[in-house]
Amino acid sequence: MNVAVSAGQVAALAVDAYRELNSKKLFWVTLALSLGVVLACAALGINDRGITLLGWQFDTAPLTADLVPPAKFYLFLFATLAVPIWLTWLATILALVSTASIVPDFLASGAIELTLARPISRLRLFTVKCGCGLLFVAIQVAVFAVACFLVVGLRGGSWDPRIFLAVPIVVLFFSYLFSFCVLFGVLTRSTIAALLLTLLVWLLLWSLNTTASMVVLMRETAAVKAERAGGAAVESAARWRRAAAVFGAIKAVLPKTDETIALLDRWLLTAADKRPFGVGLEPATDDAALPFGVPDREASARFERAMSGRPAGWVIGSSCLSAAVIYGLAAWLFCRRDF
Repeated sequence: MNVAVSAGQVAALAVDAYRELNSKKLFWVTLALSLGVVLACAALGINDRGITLLGWQFDTAPLTADLVPPAKFYLFLFATLAVPIWLTWLATILALVSTASIVPDFLASGAIELTLARPISRLRLFTVKCGCGLLFVAIQVAVFAVACFLVVGLRGGSWDPRIFLAVPIVVLFFSYLFSFCVLFGVLTRSTIAALLLTLLVWLLLWSLNTTASMVVLMRETAAVKAERAGGAAVESAARWRRAAAVFGAIKAVLPKTDETIALLDRWLLTAADKRPFGVGLEPATDDAALPFGVPDREASARFERAMSGRPAGWVIGSSCLSAAVIYGLAAWLFCRRDF
């Protein structure tokens, strides 16, 4: 009997949260935009002459269907453009705007007192509210993944179920940011403050990841120079190793947004799949400029191995642990606060 009552309470809270999100219309706006992005990808094609767009032919040899099969072409669009640009940035911002008010509005005077009058624990109440915010994103990504699956299947001739890896990966990515949004919502009771502070944290995480990547590149460059020249280059290599260790320690305790999204690219596409698009090409000579202006092929190769060689279990596990701590802190504050 108690189990049935608890399930009924959870269902009622979930329905209330859905109605609140649905009333803002952003769910349907985001969904429509997501389908628009998929249709834009479907409008592109590739044949033996090059790229096509809604019937227009562009001669892009050697980038043709002979070099890149249509299935790989659409997978590349999905993994390197649609997900990183649309789902990871624009759709995520819209999702944060849509869900940032869940906790502050719930804590508003009158709403919280009425809900707490029900025979339900505060922890369960908090969990259901957070779960509804993540469900909002899960539905959006699932619809997007189904649409992309159909495009790759119908236009590319390949029914690749790996596309659905986008659902757990993007939801995990969003859950990291949403944990901060929930915490700030509990602390400030302000939707605008929670949203702006979350976007600031996101910017800081991106800046940290970018800086850490540059430090790793410098570490590998200095290591190559030390092996070749010795002398003062050895001391420089040691300094870059220490700097990389410091940034690695900082990143270890924080959610890894960029690296989590990069897992989709790693699992969907090989280096050979990307090479026809100019991604991952080695320079023609050792003096050609590489990313960040490093003129060394060996250093660039070591950098790529270092960035792509981090175990997925470590990336996801450490990020989930960090997010769980943040959710736990928010839940503790919610359960201890007097309303």
